[in-house]
Amino acid sequence: MTTLADRQQDAANPRGLQCGAVPTAALLSFRLGGNDGVSIEAAKWAGALQHLGWDILTVAGAGPVDVRLEGLGIDAPSPPTRQELVDALAPADLVVIENLCSLPLNPPASALAAAVCAGRPAVLHHHDLPWQRPNLAHMPPPPDDPSWAHVTINHLSRRELAGRGIAATTIYNSFDPNPPVADRSRARSALGLEPDVRLLLQPTRALPRKNVAGGLNLATAVGGTYWLLGPAEDGYGPELDRLVAGARCPVLLGAGTARLGIAEAYAACDVVLLPSTWEGFGNPALESATYRRPLAVGPYPVARELAAFGFRWFDSAVPAPLETWLGHPDDALLEHNHRVAATYFNVADLPARLADVLATLPTPSR
Repeated sequence: MTTLADRQQDAANPRGLQCGAVPTAALLSFRLGGNDGVSIEAAKWAGALQHLGWDILTVAGAGPVDVRLEGLGIDAPSPPTRQELVDALAPADLVVIENLCSLPLNPPASALAAAVCAGRPAVLHHHDLPWQRPNLAHMPPPPDDPSWAHVTINHLSRRELAGRGIAATTIYNSFDPNPPVADRSRARSALGLEPDVRLLLQPTRALPRKNVAGGLNLATAVGGTYWLLGPAEDGYGPELDRLVAGARCPVLLGAGTARLGIAEAYAACDVVLLPSTWEGFGNPALESATYRRPLAVGPYPVARELAAFGFRWFDSAVPAPLETWLGHPDDALLEHNHRVAATYFNVADLPARLADVLATLPTPSR
């Protein structure tokens, strides 16, 4: 049987191609191109697929995409028509469904995507699963089809899918081990910080599971300033306002008037906070290593899975060890964590991991 991997291999060798032979992969989601974790990892997959010789088409309900179908959005009142989605995906040899069929935030759109992709090669990239959210635990598992492959971002989700009769492969989120280095002094000056201020960065949105209260408590305990980079979502704004009003440490919210980027944020901070009770992966855990910053992490289950690779992290609920480290910083810890991240979570390895998944998929009839 000719597989998509065969076509991908041909595409990487243009001498053997006729005009139009390069395959197209469509990335399909609620939203793409933003700063949320799904969008960030989808962009890395797009880059890896391009490295393997694929053209990329992006289709979503929101974001800077090639085809925008607003009915795919999380808050859309109704899904696209079947024909709209069929037409949007018509150029694609492969559909990569980024969480749209994983987390039922727009069930009619999820059902439509599953129906339109039935019988054609697709990879369902699962960042979250319904039973991992208390308010969605009653929802059924993701759809399945013989023409599809399922990929999870952690082994916990892979095992949970297996228990529901769905076989999956784990591909961890991946990272550039040598990201751009920003000017620390300039970034801190833009935030109005004195050189000796301890800055604890929580580079997440504000949601109940992100445990903003835990981050504020740790910043208070070590005499630091708490910086929450992302906005409140899902109606969490009033609770965030209440927490900030009662904070016993200085608080910064958002990117500031200078609109600092992620590299500037990591350069400016002294500690990265991820006090979450649940994350599907938790990109800041790995970003802290690539940017060489200490991490204070919460008790979310996937953190234990990642820590097993050898990371040396601080417990966000136990201030004393972090306080001691901040008093006498040890670069050896930072370099150790950087080596672990570069060895096991390197974005340069993503194309080969994706190629293994593509090798299991049949070529569609076109």
